[in-house]
Amino acid sequence: MTGFFQELQDYVGFGHADQAILRALHPGLAPDFPEVSELFYARILEYPPAREVLERGESSVGRLKHTLVGWMDGLFQGPWDEAYVERRARIGRVHVRIGLPQHYMFGAMNVLRRELSARISQLVPPESTEHHVAQNALSRMLDLELAIMLQTYREDLEAQKARTERLSTFGQVVASIGHELRNPLGVAESSVFLLEKRVGTDPSARKHLQRIGEQIAVANGIVGALLDLVRDRPMDAQPLALTEVVESAVDRVPRPEGIRVDVRPLGGLRVLGDAAQLRQVFVNLVQNAVDACGESGQVTVEARSVDGTVEISVEDTGHGLDASVKARLFEPLITTKSRGVGLGLALVKRIAERHGGTIGHVTPPTRGARFVLTLPGVPS
Repeated sequence: MTGFFQELQDYVGFGHADQAILRALHPGLAPDFPEVSELFYARILEYPPAREVLERGESSVGRLKHTLVGWMDGLFQGPWDEAYVERRARIGRVHVRIGLPQHYMFGAMNVLRRELSARISQLVPPESTEHHVAQNALSRMLDLELAIMLQTYREDLEAQKARTERLSTFGQVVASIGHELRNPLGVAESSVFLLEKRVGTDPSARKHLQRIGEQIAVANGIVGALLDLVRDRPMDAQPLALTEVVESAVDRVPRPEGIRVDVRPLGGLRVLGDAAQLRQVFVNLVQNAVDACGESGQVTVEARSVDGTVEISVEDTGHGLDASVKARLFEPLITTKSRGVGLGLALVKRIAERHGGTIGHVTPPTRGARFVLTLPGVPS
């Protein structure tokens, strides 16, 4: 992306002189940034499709307005380096994630171009040479901004297409072999049951049969998780007390004595969902957190109400996630465990989406990992 940005700067002729001009304009323009942000969103939200996407994709338009003010600060102050490009690229990725069509970006950039250009004309006499130079610097920078976001659209949409194709192939394979595996596993389970009656009290034989039975149960669990990923399980959505669901899940997770699971007071929060499926979500998240801690550490579960939704975080003090894994964290068969299959987080994502929620990963300020689940809330 950085090489791409340098190439764009060379193409549009954006150089050190433009950077100096933008920095010089910032003190005079900055007081107007909040007003520009208000006008920008007033204009964008006049269009129902854009309003629906923005209000669905972010927790509040108010936060977006504040973010836009920061965006304009960066626009005029830089530095226009690798970190700048990455910050701008993240904006494009958010637009892809919330489903904002590309043509709205062109309209949005035109609104900003018009408002900022008008304010430059108030600062610099329109008949002066400096006015023409300042307007050109702004125009070049906005063209670069648009190009960065469109590039991230292209990259992320191509990645989404590749993920969709992989998941489609995965689903076809799972659907075709999942049911076929059930039959031999069922036969093996029945045989173990019959053999247990024939071996009598022989401790060695019974021990081996017990091991076989345990491994059959593990295999059945893997097949069940695979099938859950590719089929739409019926949901029995009910108002649920979050405390009951979380504590029930935590009780099902075995852990070493050196690991503490701290469920913070959940404040009577309630969510709308299927109790069994959500319990599975929290079992998977807490189990992963416990595994990440090794023999000692802490897992913390806490929640808060955010604009009609409930945001639940599960954080551990483990080793954290490798950067190479983060991009495909919620895809099937992606795991960092030596004996893991890589279905837990994929199933969490599937269930969260069935509930109209989301799941994401945040890197804590210290070490470890934090997963944040958002679910529809129920008014108290």
